[in-house]
Amino acid sequence: MAENAELSDVVERFMRYVQIDSQSNPDNEDQTPSTPEQHKMAAYLGEELRVLGCDDVRVDEHAYVTASVAASEGAEGLPALGLCAHLDSVVDAPASGVKPHIVHYEGGDLVAGVVDGVTVATTPEQVPDLKKLEGQDIICSDGSTLLSADDKAGVAEICALVKRLRDDPSLPHPALKIAFVPDEEIGHGASLLDLKEFGATWCYTVDGEALGEFCYETFNAAEAKVRVRGMMVHPGTAKDIMVNAITVAGEFQSLVPAFERPEHTEGREGFYHPISIKGSASEVELCYIVRDHDSAKFEARQQVLRDIAAFLNALYGEGTVEVELREQYRNMVEAFDDCPFLIDRALEANREAGIEPFVIAVRGGTDGSQLSLRGLPCPNLATGGYNAHSVREFIPVRSMELTVEMLVRLVAKFAVA
Repeated sequence: MAENAELSDVVERFMRYVQIDSQSNPDNEDQTPSTPEQHKMAAYLGEELRVLGCDDVRVDEHAYVTASVAASEGAEGLPALGLCAHLDSVVDAPASGVKPHIVHYEGGDLVAGVVDGVTVATTPEQVPDLKKLEGQDIICSDGSTLLSADDKAGVAEICALVKRLRDDPSLPHPALKIAFVPDEEIGHGASLLDLKEFGATWCYTVDGEALGEFCYETFNAAEAKVRVRGMMVHPGTAKDIMVNAITVAGEFQSLVPAFERPEHTEGREGFYHPISIKGSASEVELCYIVRDHDSAKFEARQQVLRDIAAFLNALYGEGTVEVELREQYRNMVEAFDDCPFLIDRALEANREAGIEPFVIAVRGGTDGSQLSLRGLPCPNLATGGYNAHSVREFIPVRSMELTVEMLVRLVAKFAVA
């Protein structure tokens, strides 16, 4: 794309939004938001929605941004539809000082940039969809940070939809309820959203990846904290007395099924994923995330961790290993038994926008996981992005523009009684 080429509204918004730091921090999960930067992002988006003419714009003390869009003529008495995206970026890669740029992709490796003399690129072997994107303009970071398309692409697409509806009053839609929420990437997300005050009867998150992706099934998810307490004495007199917490922690990890880790699983296969370790010979803390789509298998996975702890405690003494499990979210699939039209309308809207949809059981979760199980059915729509949580993250310009077209058609389907 030429430097002086005019950007579409959704792309222009996205390029601005990703340059505002808003990374969440799992070490501060006891406060919402977990970082002060998210307050700044929330305030910025609140002002964006005011400029777009939204009603009831509110930015609260927890960095939740909510707003309303009045129904089009003739749709005033119909149930309100919610649209939700998250404003934080993940901690898995650097996310500060994002420098987005547009690459006209002509095949081969998609190069985001060169960092410390190393080319940061995505190959067609890593992302086969690249072969379908030849000739398109693609937005990347400079390779040193995330792009933060997860989920600022969703935020930009929702705002671009609102602008389309404002500029063209002939476009039909019910009252829309907009929510941009913090800390989704650390498992918090929409948990503090007051659903009664929000006022939506149904909702969609815009937080998926490749164009056309649609999901209404997610993992069941838990976090496991494993604490190992050793018995330390001078190593010179340690025989038959010392219990080294590092050694026991290593044994715990070795007993977790080796081929049930993310690097060996796909599709509907669940996993155990060690995400952090800290400590000393006296005490070690391991942290895992546990995932499975099937509820019974999910419970069994948690029991495996308890059983490993019991086995090691039998060897080293009661209380040596403790496992604390915290549920993060549940598979939302059961929430749609009474409202299958939420699925049908989304698939139809994709096709009408020229997008061939495909349904996946997402290997993760969305704000919709929480919202659906709290009584607000909320499937997840694609944003068009790829390589989330990576410095190789990218999103095609055309995918963002088509997503806005799809949203225009989707909200129209809720403007008919």
